[in-house]
Amino acid sequence: MNHFLFRSGEQGAELSAVTLRLNHTEEQLDELTTQHTVRAAELASVSDRVTTAQRDTQVLQVRLTAAEAEANQLKMKSEAQSALLTETSSRLDTAESRSTELEVRLRVGEKQLEHLDTESTDELKVAFSAGLTDSGSVGPFDEETTLIFSKTISNVGRAYNQTAGVFTAPVRGVYFFCYTAADYLKGYMGLYLYRNDQPVIFNLDLNDHGGYASTSNSVALQLEEGDRVRLSLPASYRLYDDSRNFSLFSGFLLFPL
Repeated sequence: MNHFLFRSGEQGAELSAVTLRLNHTEEQLDELTTQHTVRAAELASVSDRVTTAQRDTQVLQVRLTAAEAEANQLKMKSEAQSALLTETSSRLDTAESRSTELEVRLRVGEKQLEHLDTESTDELKVAFSAGLTDSGSVGPFDEETTLIFSKTISNVGRAYNQTAGVFTAPVRGVYFFCYTAADYLKGYMGLYLYRNDQPVIFNLDLNDHGGYASTSNSVALQLEEGDRVRLSLPASYRLYDDSRNFSLFSGFLLFPL
């Protein structure tokens, strides 16, 4: 009986020990379960973050690829622009050098032209003489009339127009003009000398003896290029000329200005 009680005590002690171990194990299991649940949640969160990171990485990879492609294009464009800039700079240097050369040549040409103009002006020769007519009497007319000295004796420089009876100054300068007018009948004889449309000289003479008579005058005029000089017969006045050249109109350039 005592032996049985002893065995029962041992078994009870073992059972208590097992129960304690079981309780401890269950506590550990609960703790491990809790830890597992936490770890599972953490793992799920990490997994989501990894998935998000992978997605972001793919997006960044795409953007990086696009950026690299754009960078390569920009690099190629930059290299092309750099080459073009170098070429343009070279062409600009050439153009500037050419421009400088042309400017020098232009200055030389202008000086040569100026020299030639000076020489041309200095060497310009202008002189004319013309007789009035071979037909005898000229006038009288009902109104003042430009005299056409149609018999050109000389016309150096071709400034005198024998068809119109007008001298036109080819350059700005001082010119000398002279004229002689004749008649052989009684009455008034005379004429005007005009510069453009302004009278400069008026000669008047009365032939009261009926023989040959003449009048003459001369003047130095400063003319601008294009100014015109002519002789004009007043209304009711008369002149005479024939092959002996009683009536003459002459002029020449003294010097240019």
